[in-house]
Amino acid sequence: MYAVIRAGGKQYKVAPGDVIRVEKVNGTDGQVAFSDVLAVSADAGSVVKPGSGASVTGEIVEQGRGAKVLVFHYKKKKQYKKLRGHRQDFSAVRITEIAFDGQSFKAPALPKKEKKVKAAAAHEETAGAKPAKKKAAKKAAKKATTKKK
Repeated sequence: MYAVIRAGGKQYKVAPGDVIRVEKVNGTDGQVAFSDVLAVSADAGSVVKPGSGASVTGEIVEQGRGAKVLVFHYKKKKQYKKLRGHRQDFSAVRITEIAFDGQSFKAPALPKKEKKVKAAAAHEETAGAKPAKKKAAKKAAKKATTKKK
């Protein structure tokens, strides 16, 4: 099961559970709906051009900026050089559902990460044990000098 969607002027082939990086999108409560669905494939080998009822929904996983792209303008023999940098904003979206013609294909739910809780006994043992001290370097012995009378 997959769909082809258009987002940010580009086309993406997505399936439920996929994470894609698209141009920055603003969603409500972390949810994004892609209404511009170009094609849908419910079975292997069959591609259908959906009607206006097809939709792909996802949740925003991450937002950030991509790697810097350097734009260098140069004109030979004219002493002209210009260097500019550009970082494109992006949104990482996890596809949660593809729906068309009354059918709905949903992504499996992600298992929630549980916070690890340290046992109180293990914490006390590590607190009681002190790290081994390094031995101090021996200082050079002073030379014995005889006093002149």
